[in-house]
Amino acid sequence: MIFPEVEAHIESIKNNPSLYDEKSFDARADVIDFLEFYILDQDRLTELHHQAQKVKSQLEEIDNKLFQRLQREIKQKKHSKACEELIKGYVNFENNRHEDEGYDNLDIFVNRLLSFQDMPEQSKFPEPEMVFYQKTPARIIFELVQKAGFTKDDVFFDIGSGLGQVAMLVNLLTGIRTVGVEFDPAFCKYSEECAITLGLQDVAFFNVDAREADYSEGTVFFMYTPFSGKMLQGVSDLLRKESLKRQVRIITYGPCTAEVARQDWLHYTSEAEPGVNRLTFFIS
Repeated sequence: MIFPEVEAHIESIKNNPSLYDEKSFDARADVIDFLEFYILDQDRLTELHHQAQKVKSQLEEIDNKLFQRLQREIKQKKHSKACEELIKGYVNFENNRHEDEGYDNLDIFVNRLLSFQDMPEQSKFPEPEMVFYQKTPARIIFELVQKAGFTKDDVFFDIGSGLGQVAMLVNLLTGIRTVGVEFDPAFCKYSEECAITLGLQDVAFFNVDAREADYSEGTVFFMYTPFSGKMLQGVSDLLRKESLKRQVRIITYGPCTAEVARQDWLHYTSEAEPGVNRLTFFIS
């Protein structure tokens, strides 16, 4: 027998009934990661690839059916008031808590829940001050919703919305209207299609340069460092004009926080000092 310990581990995975329980998403995600990293990606274990791939395919099929069902139910509005509890039924938030920027099983779950096809290629070359797209970690979105204190009259803008997950998840968790502003047409089209497929009527995406967007309806604005320098200042100036008409709130994550903190028309309401790897809340 070649690599008996590894083969025995595959067998134990195959014979573990709890992994085939739909609710065991967390455990399945960890096992699939193990199979991919320690067996399927290792050339020296080619004789075990077939066994590992078969088990992996069985576990992935459970997840495929799970997310197809959940997406149907979201479209049917079955989880509109309990989306957070729904997700917590599949992912252990405490086990997936990180202090750094890393992604975890919660991100895998949210990606599968809100996506319907592979990530599109960028179709528009970004300008020098635009930052390469990076998804906001899902745990940060949940923290944002928990701390923002949204009301039913709020309109949430995600500036630099990418594939739209922040806007869609905030809407699912709160029920408020959300808007994504995205420079890249392919990303914006993808976001729109996902929102339509999920039946999210109070989510909109606009393919527009953030310096030319209409922010007149927004009350809460989120930025995960979509750009820097003069472009960030230009958008900040637009939001300042909106603050002369009504009070607005700005929530930041990432390096842009330090630049936003220097705006003299804002003061931050977070308990901790502004930081790169933490959400910071500002009010006009």
